[in-house]
Amino acid sequence: MIEAADIREWRTQDVVDPGGHKIGAMESVYVDTSTDAPAMATVQIGMPTRHRLVFVPLDGAIVGPGYLKVGYSKSLVKKCPAMGTDEVLPAAEEEAIFRHYDLPYTPGTSGERQLARR
Repeated sequence: MIEAADIREWRTQDVVDPGGHKIGAMESVYVDTSTDAPAMATVQIGMPTRHRLVFVPLDGAIVGPGYLKVGYSKSLVKKCPAMGTDEVLPAAEEEAIFRHYDLPYTPGTSGERQLARR
């Protein structure tokens, strides 16, 4: 398992898919609020004048020299719901990200977020 402190060191490093295709640059780490374990990373993608952030799950991620390899294809990640580089993920949009990757979504009992940026 990747520790949250370790993965933060890879900010701005390349994020690649299982085939080694570059998806983009890692922007930040989001943890599962119920376990505080790293759950997702945001990846900066797009053209230099039109960057956006997409989420990718960190389950099964592998850290290598200068890259973070995730278990999802570049095409799937790039189709994930996105947000602007200066935006914060609205709580109401979390479920769509989990649904995109066919992952279960479980907000807190009082509707708390499942993801928190670290």
